[in-house]
Formats: sequence, structure tokens, C-alpha cells
Amino acid sequence: MHTFGYRANALLTFAVTALAFICAIASFSDKFSNQNPSAEIQILNINRFKKQSHGNDEVSLTLDISADLQSLFTWNTKQVFVFVAAEYETPKNSLNQVSLWDAIIPAKEHAKFRIQVSNKYRFIDQGQNLRGKEFNLTLHWHVMPKTGKMFADKIVMPGYSLPDAYR
Repeated sequence: MHTFGYRANALLTFAVTALAFICAIASFSDKFSNQNPSAEIQILNINRFKKQSHGNDEVSLTLDISADLQSLFTWNTKQVFVFVAAEYETPKNSLNQVSLWDAIIPAKEHAKFRIQVSNKYRFIDQGQNLRGKEFNLTLHWHVMPKTGKMFADKIVMPGYSLPDAYR
């Protein structure tokens, strides 16, 4: 006869194996979801564009962000982290990314939104490289599943530029 410990070990091993298998199938099922998020960002106003006392450029923008991220939600999605970044090149760096706004979307009902907001984080360049600079606004998102691998993607919106002079 087998002891209680042996039986408990066999039962626990079987339960953990079955749970791992179910989690793997759940994660794999996300591959078949049709994801087609859309977004549009407009700059409504350049509130402030100045040179700081220690020489860095600083910009404050009012953004109109509209997005439909509902297709990112499946039964396995816990939440979606979304943020807007300004991306530009300088002679010193091939890619500069400055986060302007972010949010956590906890449910599909909140994933279609339109907001007008000033940048949540300061848009500062280390140097005097922003005057007349063209840049992209990029909407990034990270889908955090209940089980499985987290994945990220983005929508790049090019064609924005800053003025040639400080305001």
C-alpha cells in the first residue's frame, strides 16, 4: 500500500501538470485573436517652448488622443498599459524617446477613448536640439495577460514639428 505522502505527491504533481497545460492552451489561444487597434493624436497647442536656465529645451503640449484598443482585449487580457512617446533624432543620438502620457486600461469598456490632455511628463531635450525639429508621436501598448507571455506593439504617427523659435 502507498503512503499518504506518496498519494498526495502524485495528486499534486498531476494537478500542477494539468494546470500548466491549461495555461499553455490559454496563452496559445491569444495567437488567434484579430487585433486591429487604431489611434490618432493631434497637437492642439504648444503651451510652452523655452530654453531652461541650464540650457536644455523644454516643451509643453496639449494633445488630443483618440484610440480604439478594444480589439486588444480577449478573455485572457488582464490589462493594457498604453503610453504616448515623442521620438526624434539628434546629432548625438539616433533615437530619442520622451514619454508624454500614459495610462492603464483595466477593461475593454475603457479601451475606446478620446481625451485632451497636457503632457503628463516633461518633454525635455538634453541640449538645444528641439527648435524646428520634426518628430513622431508614437502610441505604444503592452498587453498584460492573465496567463502567458506579455506582448507589445505600437502605432507611429509621423509629421509633427516644433517651431523654429522659443515661445
